[in-house]
Amino acid sequence: MTDKQTLTIRDNRSGEEYEVEITDGSIRAADLGKIGKSDDDPGLSVYDPGFTNTASTRSAVTYIDGEKGILEYRGYPIEQLAESSTYLEVAYLLIHGELPTKEQHDQWVHEITFHTFVHENLKSQLQGFRYDAHPMGMLLSSVGALSTFYPEANKIKDPQVRHDQIVRMIAKMPTLGAWAFRHAQGKPYVYPDNDLSYTENFLSMLFRMSEPKYDPDPRLAKALEVLFILHADHEQNASTNAVRSVGSSQVDPYSAVTAGIAALYGPLHGGANEAVLKMLKRIKTKDNVPAFIEGVKNGEERLMGFGHRVYKNYDPRATIIKKACDDVFEVTGVNPLLEVAQELEKIALEDEYFVKRKLYPNVDFYSGLIYEALQFPPEMFTVLFAIPRTSGWLAQWLELVDDPEQKIARPKQIYTGARQLDFVPSSERWK
Repeated sequence: MTDKQTLTIRDNRSGEEYEVEITDGSIRAADLGKIGKSDDDPGLSVYDPGFTNTASTRSAVTYIDGEKGILEYRGYPIEQLAESSTYLEVAYLLIHGELPTKEQHDQWVHEITFHTFVHENLKSQLQGFRYDAHPMGMLLSSVGALSTFYPEANKIKDPQVRHDQIVRMIAKMPTLGAWAFRHAQGKPYVYPDNDLSYTENFLSMLFRMSEPKYDPDPRLAKALEVLFILHADHEQNASTNAVRSVGSSQVDPYSAVTAGIAALYGPLHGGANEAVLKMLKRIKTKDNVPAFIEGVKNGEERLMGFGHRVYKNYDPRATIIKKACDDVFEVTGVNPLLEVAQELEKIALEDEYFVKRKLYPNVDFYSGLIYEALQFPPEMFTVLFAIPRTSGWLAQWLELVDDPEQKIARPKQIYTGARQLDFVPSSERWK
């Protein structure tokens, strides 16, 4: 038996002391609320904009140690999964909590492959968008619309109903994403080819033209597989928090995931790799890197793709993506901006200014180069993020639904406005 860990807090306003239990390195906010509580005092609250040091849930999905640069899905290191697994196997792991047997894997892949087609009415909705509609906006609305095609999805306490929606969403996201891509180019939508793997089918729906059968390059399919695995989940980020917050109202999973897509749409979340690409294009050549670095130090430039809210070490995903670049560029030809990126990384990792601030490359630093090499416009980058992240969002949503401690999200606020003003009727105010 271990001794219970506690924290003693002294309230200097009253001189009273309170003993608060420590569990898993945290204390309950409700315990702080007992401090100073009286009939005319609601007790203490925690003010934490952006939830920088507030845990909203207990989760067994993803583990991150930002100081050591560790990322694990259900306990498995991301490096091993990216090297030896497939995206659908990782999706199964995230959703079910364990790696599948061969029979489970084959059934899982069959189910997802079987559900890749979407209702023709949804296709009509997508065709109704303007020619220049942002593909992320199209994805956002089409996923939300899926709830109207499967009204039984709101029976979130039924395990079979939940399973059906999870399969449908993971299966249909590449179709919806690819059709948004084709829409912007004025090209006809390509239906799924269920003879292909998950990523091969996605490439087919993106790039197939008049050929009777699309034959994707296995190196590109593998690189996309790795990128999908790396983006499958990343703990309680803004979009996952949005999924959990909206999901806490017990809405259907399509609506909850739509909230995640909306959060990912923002430039501070899903648009970071596009910002990296713009930065590299502005630098133009390797020779301009030293001057740019000096500009960053002087506060005249912003170094995009370095540093992370969680990681205070090298982002483990960045190392893996860097290797994936080689496979992609072997097929597409080397992106001329790669040399600029490599020189920028080399100088930044050696410069005391950046080392001291623990500014290391993150996942966005190289991913934009790969997406551009695959001929994706920047506005598609967040769609490519949302497709694989769907499995992580759904794993987190499942955990939320089954967690007896979870309640509808309702943060407290600290009111700073006026109080007890006397209302003056307009007939008097407007004289």
